[in-house]
Amino acid sequence: MSAIGRGRPRRRRLAVLCMLPLAALAAGCAIPTQGSPNAIPASRVPFNLLDPHPPTTTTTQPKLSAFIGVKVYFLNTHANNALTPTDRLVSAPAQLPAIITALVTGPSSGDSAAGLTTAIPSGVAVISAAVTSQNVVTVNFNTAFSQITGTATEQAVAQVVTTVVNEIGLGTGVVFEINGTHTSVPIANGADVAGPVYLLDVIP
Repeated sequence: MSAIGRGRPRRRRLAVLCMLPLAALAAGCAIPTQGSPNAIPASRVPFNLLDPHPPTTTTTQPKLSAFIGVKVYFLNTHANNALTPTDRLVSAPAQLPAIITALVTGPSSGDSAAGLTTAIPSGVAVISAAVTSQNVVTVNFNTAFSQITGTATEQAVAQVVTTVVNEIGLGTGVVFEINGTHTSVPIANGADVAGPVYLLDVIP
């Protein structure tokens, strides 16, 4: 046998030996296939992906304030203290406590310049105000409302009743409370009534 013939088997063996590591590497790098999806064990899930309350990214939006025009009633010193409406802006949806609070806040500097005043002192605050039965609104004030005296009491009651009627409608009566306790109030003819107080009761 020639030298060339003797060298061929050795070269074939070397080629086979060289291919074995490549085959093993290819087998290790091959993408496994499976007939159906399998669940990943929790221990292998990346941190936080199983958190029931994952962090969220929020975008801060500017707060939009909506206001509604309402009317409250002050006393006009240029017209014998006649009840006179003036405009106020309150936050939507213009609930009754906000409207009466706008009333007890008192006249603005512009109102005062126009001759408007109020019989309700600055210490008065609205605790609650709501429709409590058919055509009846109950307004609950703090103790400061009970400290109004003389003619100012009748005028303050008139301001509240007129403001409520303007908002709720004719035929609405107002019941007054002080710190949650029902109270009698004076009306235009000087009599104290337990209420409800209606618009006709406060008009002289």
